[in-house]
Amino acid sequence: MPFEKLIDELGRKTAEALAMGGAEKLARRHAEGLLNARERIDHLIDPGSFIESGLFARSNRPEVKHKTPADGKVAGFARIDGRPVGVVSNDFTVLGASSAVINMKKIKHVKQAASKRGMPLVFLGESSGARMPDRMGAAGRAIIAQDPTEYQRLRESPWASALLGQCYGSSTWYSAMSDFVVMRKGAIMAIASPSVTSIAINRPIEPEELGGWKLLTGVSGLADLAVDTDEQALAAIRRFLSYMPSHHALPPPECAVPPGSDDACHNLFDLLPESRSQVYDVRKVIAAIADTGSSFELKERYGKSVATVLARLDGKTVGFIASNPMFKGGALDADACQKVTSFMVLCDSFNVPLVFLVDVPGFLIGVEGEIRGMPGKVINWMNALSQVTVPKVTVILRKSYGQAYINMGGGRNADELACWPMADLGFMDAAVSVNVLHGVKFEDDPERFKVLKAEIERDTSAWGLAELFEAQNVIDPRDTREYLIRTLEVHRLRLSGGVGQHLLRNWPTSY
Repeated sequence: MPFEKLIDELGRKTAEALAMGGAEKLARRHAEGLLNARERIDHLIDPGSFIESGLFARSNRPEVKHKTPADGKVAGFARIDGRPVGVVSNDFTVLGASSAVINMKKIKHVKQAASKRGMPLVFLGESSGARMPDRMGAAGRAIIAQDPTEYQRLRESPWASALLGQCYGSSTWYSAMSDFVVMRKGAIMAIASPSVTSIAINRPIEPEELGGWKLLTGVSGLADLAVDTDEQALAAIRRFLSYMPSHHALPPPECAVPPGSDDACHNLFDLLPESRSQVYDVRKVIAAIADTGSSFELKERYGKSVATVLARLDGKTVGFIASNPMFKGGALDADACQKVTSFMVLCDSFNVPLVFLVDVPGFLIGVEGEIRGMPGKVINWMNALSQVTVPKVTVILRKSYGQAYINMGGGRNADELACWPMADLGFMDAAVSVNVLHGVKFEDDPERFKVLKAEIERDTSAWGLAELFEAQNVIDPRDTREYLIRTLEVHRLRLSGGVGQHLLRNWPTSY
């Protein structure tokens, strides 16, 4: 056969690359219930759609070239739900997927192609950090930081990242730059490994304490979701991308509306207590309003007094920002501020309309908030909100007090504002206002207290706001789904093909 030797060599080299770090290492992973780098890609993408870029890449250092198939990072292009994506999967069986000259060229290639050609980018993280021999001394300095835009995010297309093992170095950096981060419980993300960190801080530290799922999803907020298995993490990425356009110059894809999606909202009173002093879970309200089964919450364990949820209304992607009285009575703290700001940046960058569901008593005041720079976080929120160019619709469910009224889409900060009949537009709780304004407590003078409280409450109803045309409508809560669908249709970005101006596209990915 012509070219037989060359074709045989191609087959041999292909087999060597696909063998990864060897049968023994791959078997150990399977025994631990973990997928390898190539299996992760297979679970993520449409079957048979992967075209690899850099299969035959190896380290440029002669002493390790023989043991670096694909140089520890599997990269290329594929399809998810029929749409092209770029993907990089770290192969921990090859020198711990350590970052080095050649494999960073592979990442750069896929990143640039995704940005230029309008494709989402997926990082499947598990890496030990920098490959030390490549980074040491003056020669090491000369090969890094040769791309001044390596860590620039202009949000040309959505990025998603999975933390699936030990994640240091590039796995950490690209996760911190991503729009969505899912984490397998048991994985770790940090700047440096526990052993290195223990030396630096002169005390032992457990991996979970340094960068486990509880810390990242509940304290730092750097991960959006924690799951139990690799397969669940990969399914979460597919689901996140289903709400997103392929790139910033397209509206999000539309889906068929599940049968019966109009039914749950008609039973909304089953979810709402009549007493304003009783709490409820706003996520159940969102699920009742949205298309059946379409709610996908981000950062559930972080800043819990507000829920940020991707969902669909009439088959179209929307982003819900909703006060949740189940936690801190819905009062907004520093974490909630950061959570909402980052969600607005995500939605505005990828042409997702915003819906505010408001039941907020204000910002959580106190020393801790001031230490964490709450005034700056409140104004960061307002700065971002003022630059949002996708449609914004606000529905005030119950309370909307103080400055939080403005942050949650009050005034001219929304294209349309509607109230439920039980909406309360006071500056603060009326009973508290009597004490603050008049120095009167109920137990001191019950009759005078009642008179003063009624006076304060006189102009705080939904009807007062509607009479001033500060609210464009007062609606039956059971009609909220229909109202939102029709109002968002009115405010669709027709003149630009459903695409906003993306004024927030270079907002920091974490701050």
